[in-house]
Amino acid sequence: MPNFAAPEVKKFVIWDYVVFAALFLISASIGVFFAVKERRKKTSKEFLVGGKQMTCGPIAFSLTSSFMSAVTVLGTPSEVYRYGASFVLFFLSYTLVIIFTSEIYLPVFYRSGITSTYEYLELRFNKIVRLAATLIYILQTMTYIHYTNNFVLIGFTVTGFDLWGSVAATGIVCTFYCTLGGLKAVVWTDAFQMIVMVTGFMTVLIQGTSLNGGSTKVWEDAHEGSRLNIFDFDVDPLRRHTFWTIVIGGTFTWLGIYGVNQSTIQRCISCKSEKHAKLALYLNLLGLWTVLVCAVFCGLVMYSHYKSCDPWTAAFISAPDQLMPYFVMDIFSSMPGVPGLFVACAFSGTLSTVAASINALATVTFEDLIKKGFPNLSEKMSTWISKGLCVLYGVLCTSMAAAASLLGGVVQASLSIHGMCGGPMLGLFTLGIVFPCANWKGALGGLLAGISLGFWTGTGSFIYPALPTKSIPLQLSTLNCTLANSTEALVTPLLLSTLHRPLLADTWYSLSYLYFSAIGCMGCAITGLLISYITGPSKGEDIPPVLIKPVCNPFCFWSKKLKIFLWCGVQHDNLEVSAANKTRTDYTSKNNTNKENIHQIRGYNSEENSYTNISRESYL
Repeated sequence: MPNFAAPEVKKFVIWDYVVFAALFLISASIGVFFAVKERRKKTSKEFLVGGKQMTCGPIAFSLTSSFMSAVTVLGTPSEVYRYGASFVLFFLSYTLVIIFTSEIYLPVFYRSGITSTYEYLELRFNKIVRLAATLIYILQTMTYIHYTNNFVLIGFTVTGFDLWGSVAATGIVCTFYCTLGGLKAVVWTDAFQMIVMVTGFMTVLIQGTSLNGGSTKVWEDAHEGSRLNIFDFDVDPLRRHTFWTIVIGGTFTWLGIYGVNQSTIQRCISCKSEKHAKLALYLNLLGLWTVLVCAVFCGLVMYSHYKSCDPWTAAFISAPDQLMPYFVMDIFSSMPGVPGLFVACAFSGTLSTVAASINALATVTFEDLIKKGFPNLSEKMSTWISKGLCVLYGVLCTSMAAAASLLGGVVQASLSIHGMCGGPMLGLFTLGIVFPCANWKGALGGLLAGISLGFWTGTGSFIYPALPTKSIPLQLSTLNCTLANSTEALVTPLLLSTLHRPLLADTWYSLSYLYFSAIGCMGCAITGLLISYITGPSKGEDIPPVLIKPVCNPFCFWSKKLKIFLWCGVQHDNLEVSAANKTRTDYTSKNNTNKENIHQIRGYNSEENSYTNISRESYL
């Protein structure tokens, strides 16, 4: 490979902007299409959950596109380039997450007839728990949007792309099609953006592999550079990425931001049947695997290309997040328009994430806050308020993205908050769904304990980062390039980080970031169970069976008596009335139970996968 001396990488040209603009134009057009098509359907249910008539295909594409955001497009190849292909082990985490979500959490949410996942918390516990979880979710989602946009802004500075224009365009387009078309527009736009993401990845893979001697040569270079040492079974929890941190910690992390996330569940419950919802999740798993494999191979191709001249170490770029855009601008320098396709690929992830978040935030705010305060709103007014909330959150998300380009050092803090909130929320829903004995005091106490543990660990790791010995990148060579002015700055922070560190800095605060969610989840669940037993556990016979998932059934199939014992009094064997859907407007929490407030009951037949309305007297 020839010597590099801070090469002049080509910037965006007119054709790149044309390709990029086409993405926004098509996305906006989808919103207009559904606004016209659904103009006669004016209920808030149609707007927020698509009338619960969606099929599994578009939902699967939408889920993959939303959660494989720009963080995956830019971050995963850079991760593989610097640390090796062990990131591919996340395919095990994704698999476990989808299984747990579809078999444990989704059936409860779907059969409860809810619109917001936090409605479940009031049905299961009380209004206080629901309100606390709602506020935490809004904080978590807003900070994650802030983090995603900041990540993109940092990554694309090397392309010469007009970042302020992109921030404004992203916010305007997302708000436009979310407000006009509702959930259906979001889902179908996500499906289109998923195709763009995969196309962008494949284009980079084909061109990069061709320029570096073919797939065999890329594989040989990766092997020689130790990038293929995937299985590291070291049990040290301080190691950043090992088999155990990725599979165990990664499962908790993704389950916290995926399995009980409003954005995921809202799209799943928009399906016309539970069977379609489950199928959407499993089809989505194929999409997650596809994007993950593309991102990992992009990292290996990028390493093969720069194995003798690392642009990060040579200070040609200012951050590892810029590696992928730099690589794209390098290999497509003679192909105008193709870099625009890749940027469209990354921004597709951003658009889908922001759009799904806007829709989910609007749903949660309307169902959990506004509708609770004003229960007698007309359908027309409810729809207009829902659209207004989409506009409000669109403006807020755009403003936070603009602020992200002005604030330094916020990326790690935002990601930490995301992990700190996701784990306790997972623990809270697990308490309600899996443990019938948990009461509202245990749920609230567990949530506070989980949040406290998560923030303690996350804040400590932010102030005292783990020693570099626990996360040393693999060898990166600058043999064939002329280094930029100084590399001393790369070493100095590592030396300073060892000074004035308290005892916990090298133990508790140095845990792998993938364990943050696990700590919050376990802290919430254990504390919640202890408080519930101390204050008097809930009685199973008072809990509608639809709100509890009998996870013991597969392990006790040989003994009906044992199953009934482990149900803790919940009447799961009553198939005629095994589900109850109480109207949210008149529901009074179980802790102030008044059966006269139960106005609507729906029976669920698990064998026929269908609901039937039954009388209140029959239920009582």
